[in-house]
Amino acid sequence: MDASIIQKITIWILPVLLAVSLHEAAHAWMANKKGDPTARLLGRLTFNPLKHIDPIGTILVPILMLVFTGFAFGWAKPVPIDVRNLKNPKKDMMWVALAGPASNFIMAIMWAVFLNISVLFVDSRSSISLFFLLMPVAGITINVILGVLNLLPIPPLDGGRIMSGLLSPRASMQYSKIEPYGFFIIIALMLTGVLSNIIFPVINLVLLVLSTISGLEMEVFYRLLNAIQ
Repeated sequence: MDASIIQKITIWILPVLLAVSLHEAAHAWMANKKGDPTARLLGRLTFNPLKHIDPIGTILVPILMLVFTGFAFGWAKPVPIDVRNLKNPKKDMMWVALAGPASNFIMAIMWAVFLNISVLFVDSRSSISLFFLLMPVAGITINVILGVLNLLPIPPLDGGRIMSGLLSPRASMQYSKIEPYGFFIIIALMLTGVLSNIIFPVINLVLLVLSTISGLEMEVFYRLLNAIQ
């Protein structure tokens, strides 16, 4: 492992851990709010990454992606939800599902504000200072991608849960039968390039909205993003 890979890991590790951990904690928080304490009782209503880490999705996959693609992506252990405890299972499950991506978009805004502050006060000629420019770029990237990807209406992604809640009971039951094949559908879309064609225009739109909200200069963002790929 060369030094550049080690540097990339140090830049991406905190944003990835926070992105996937807070995503799952948001699901747990909303489920608890809607009447299901299952995740809370199991210690999953926490920002502690150790409670959410999946050895493959949180560690192995992000490292392999850094080595082969230049950016990191991953996931954490899904929090357990017992729909029988929800006050209004169909409606409440939509809110539980939406909480995850929403947390990612909120974190993306926070990272964008962090980046704006860093641009003002950090000397990019210093390697240590440069770290505080590149880490928020990684934070914006992973959170926007995670938020957009999870909103795809494919079970078991959060978007699939939301779509199921919008359908009639009969249609929802039929739609849920896709779930065992959801992962393979996503892989097929990725390998054929269809997934990129779907999500990247949306990602660019989200980044545009993000820049408007936070004052983030997109030229600065993309220039720094190239430095960590």
